[in-house]
Amino acid sequence: MVTGSGSPVTVFAHGFGGGINDTRPLGSGVVGTRVFLAFRGHGTSGPLPPGWDYGTLADDVRRVADPHGATRAVGASLGAGALTRLIADDPERFERLVLFLPAVLDRPRPVEARGRFVALADALDADDEDRLASVVALEVPDDLAGTAAARTYVRQRTIALGAPGLAAALRRLPGLTAVPSAGALRAVRAPVLVIGAVGDPLHPATVAEELADALPDATLHVYSEPGPLWNQRADLRRRISEFLA
Repeated sequence: MVTGSGSPVTVFAHGFGGGINDTRPLGSGVVGTRVFLAFRGHGTSGPLPPGWDYGTLADDVRRVADPHGATRAVGASLGAGALTRLIADDPERFERLVLFLPAVLDRPRPVEARGRFVALADALDADDEDRLASVVALEVPDDLAGTAAARTYVRQRTIALGAPGLAAALRRLPGLTAVPSAGALRAVRAPVLVIGAVGDPLHPATVAEELADALPDATLHVYSEPGPLWNQRADLRRRISEFLA
């Protein structure tokens, strides 16, 4: 999906089990043309190929970014990992990037995160919607649990996770790394804004810190609580739009 017009052109890459609607809030204040992609395996974009990894996802970003002439990029979670891999392979591809809630760098995900993915996959394999919803609900900040917004989020996310092949992808994802070594990022000269959050087991703040440390020109911001899209949305939008401008 393409919105806006003119330069610069920014491509947006969503997280696992997400889609274009998840990254649109991140681009609301970004000037120029905004290009929102959906990864394979999500929505109607076709299944993920066997043996997929972050290199596969980086290829998906490139297939969208190149025809549109994107010079900037924003990635959330899985999308941040895809962009990390892309710039490791092609350090000069983008002029400016935002990596929001990176979940993995050069080591597989921690045990707590792996357990969450297994629980989601088990619920999907069992076709147990209530069980799936209860696991998804853990992603909502405690102070918003049970609100109308939380119920809508859980409902939409459980539907999205039901896409064919995502249960198997959930079991594969925790063992993957974005790059073989963080040292591969030393050749990246583009300014990068890395955004993390304390207390998020699926996106440890330590990963954001390590990623920012590995990039030669990184700006790091770590929110003091999880869920910045829930409780710090205005500040998050401002940081992204100002950095990309």
